[in-house]
Amino acid sequence: MRNLASGKTKPERTMAELIKIYPENPDPRRIEQVVEVLRRGGLVIYPTDTVYGLGCDIGNYKAVEALCRLKHVKPEKANFSFICSDLSNLSMYARQIDTPTFKILKRLLPGPYTFILPAGPGLPKAFKGKKTVGIRVPDNNIPREIVRALGNPIISTSVYDTDEILEYTTDPSLIAERMDTVVDLVIDGGYGGNIASTVISAIRRYCARGRVRRTNSYKQGRTRKEREERKEDS
Repeated sequence: MRNLASGKTKPERTMAELIKIYPENPDPRRIEQVVEVLRRGGLVIYPTDTVYGLGCDIGNYKAVEALCRLKHVKPEKANFSFICSDLSNLSMYARQIDTPTFKILKRLLPGPYTFILPAGPGLPKAFKGKKTVGIRVPDNNIPREIVRALGNPIISTSVYDTDEILEYTTDPSLIAERMDTVVDLVIDGGYGGNIASTVISAIRRYCARGRVRRTNSYKQGRTRKEREERKEDS
């Protein structure tokens, strides 16, 4: 198996490691196992409150580059979501937002939403120059506990299916089988959903009188390729 973050070849194995974590009560030892993989620059697939996500440590530049190569996009052009455990570190990655917007975030998060916010000065090296960021706080204990133990967000993109009808794979064992050569670890947190997060833009220049506007990329009539390129993934 090839480690995309380091460019080195791992000892051969038939599949990426698949571990079971229960979202109701995540095992701290399992969470720490995931965190160690992320700290080493690994790519991890994990459940959210919507579809399964693929991500890495936001602060590991080589891992970010590896994820971007996998998605065929440059870091500065990538529309990855930032998976956070809560809103405590929001000011590091997004510019100060007004009180009404913050109240909406507090009311809807954790939840199946991606908020598009003005990018702040604390963005990691790979994302310097981006004008907006997508913030996610999933209503699922597994990714939130991973982020909490890691100490910073993970960047995330959705796990797509190659099927022309089903856009997302919901079975983690099938995900592990299909992506065993490009990821380091897959978390089995039960069957995932097949609808990605709802995107809510909180950028004033797109919203009349500074109000947030809800958009759902699944209802825009775009092609699948366009959705993949433009959508803030879960």
